[in-house]
Amino acid sequence: MRAPIRLGLQIPNFNFPGVAEEQLFERLSEIASTAESSGFDTVLVMDHLHQIPGVGPPENWMLEGNTILSALAARTSTVNISLLVGSVTYRNPALHAKITTTLDVISGGRAIHGIGAGWFEAEHVAYGYEFPPLRERFERLEDHLNIARTMFTRERASYEGKHHSVREALNNPKPIRGDIPIMIGGSGEKKTLRMVAQYADASNFFGDPDRMRHLIGVLEGHCERLGRDPAEITKTRLGTVIIADTQAEAERRLEVVRERSGIPRERLATFLVGDPDTVAEKASELIDAGTEALIFNSPHVHDLETVQLLGETLAPLMAERVH
Repeated sequence: MRAPIRLGLQIPNFNFPGVAEEQLFERLSEIASTAESSGFDTVLVMDHLHQIPGVGPPENWMLEGNTILSALAARTSTVNISLLVGSVTYRNPALHAKITTTLDVISGGRAIHGIGAGWFEAEHVAYGYEFPPLRERFERLEDHLNIARTMFTRERASYEGKHHSVREALNNPKPIRGDIPIMIGGSGEKKTLRMVAQYADASNFFGDPDRMRHLIGVLEGHCERLGRDPAEITKTRLGTVIIADTQAEAERRLEVVRERSGIPRERLATFLVGDPDTVAEKASELIDAGTEALIFNSPHVHDLETVQLLGETLAPLMAERVH
């Protein structure tokens, strides 16, 4: 089951100008609905407990990911919904599979199960979660992937793993489509991409066209060794975009973001910045490198006109270029 993503909007923060706590959910609903009507096929949120470096200070608002996805599922009709991506350290894998299945039922079959090995140690310490060494987190991820697929597809789920096991576990009702696409986030070439090739329906990477081309090649090598058709895996790329009606306005917005956020210039250099033609041209370069789905976040995600402009710019391109 390929993950049915072409164009995704990630909402990475919840502090919006002039939006108070009691207004937040309605604004998030408006963002999701605007994304849906302007051509996005997927809406995603992070799986964090407080805000992460590079997006904002830890004191900024952070909603629990699966809970807000469930609420947005009830306010939308067509967009897929997913974490980008869940941390394997935060939930028992059988429970997480149950949560995603519930999300699938609420949405009428639109859930994607996003998962990764986890990385933000300070957050684990703050909330009392264990933060095992990377090797163990990958072991837990492999257990999670086996358990989740079994929970999604089998009448009774049994699996004996190194860290997690299930024995005759029931997951009723079943996913609407009989299964749920699994997306693994991360670019580790030896372990992460091997797990993508073995277990996943989508990968999620960061990087410029050259980096995307390289990672997709590594993934295809793992698929060849495992006897998996790489065409079964949707190759997605996450990045930040600043779009405006004119190039000058987009550059001005970038400078404002730099001044307010303190993001290093080298990271800002990875942002896709420009007017609609420029953004479409740069997106085409990523598609030429083998990217099949583009997922963007934006410092201006609260601005509905910006969300609409981005969707209307890229949705036709993705429909034309990606088959």
